[in-house]
Amino acid sequence: MLTEFRIDTRGPGLYEFTDEVVRWTAEANPDEALLTLFVRHTSCSLLVQENADPDVQRDLAAFLGRLVPPADHPSMSYLTHVLEGADDMPAHIKASLLPTSLSIPVRAGAPLLGTWQGIYLFEHRTRPHQRRVAAMLR
Repeated sequence: MLTEFRIDTRGPGLYEFTDEVVRWTAEANPDEALLTLFVRHTSCSLLVQENADPDVQRDLAAFLGRLVPPADHPSMSYLTHVLEGADDMPAHIKASLLPTSLSIPVRAGAPLLGTWQGIYLFEHRTRPHQRRVAAMLR
């Protein structure tokens, strides 16, 4: 079974879409399956991360921003791919460091996530985007 989730972003940060995934797997209701999620873009990532304390998402975004600053930062003067703005190549770097696909076991129609785990799209660009995440249950 295959579907696609669309996630509207408003700039850098983590966007949880766990509820949408849970609804879809519940409708499919497989006894046992493997859920594969794949983001169809090169400047964002996917994460399973804590969803209880929003400080975790803020701290992750802040850390990644310090690790890979915008292209107009003096430490990034070596970058050559800057046609789409100061956030473009850094977004590609961040996406290369983080996963662009996830595999999550499903039992009785529910992803086997831990108590505090959520599924996130991690947007690395500054302007809004509509991101697409392909999902397959097997």
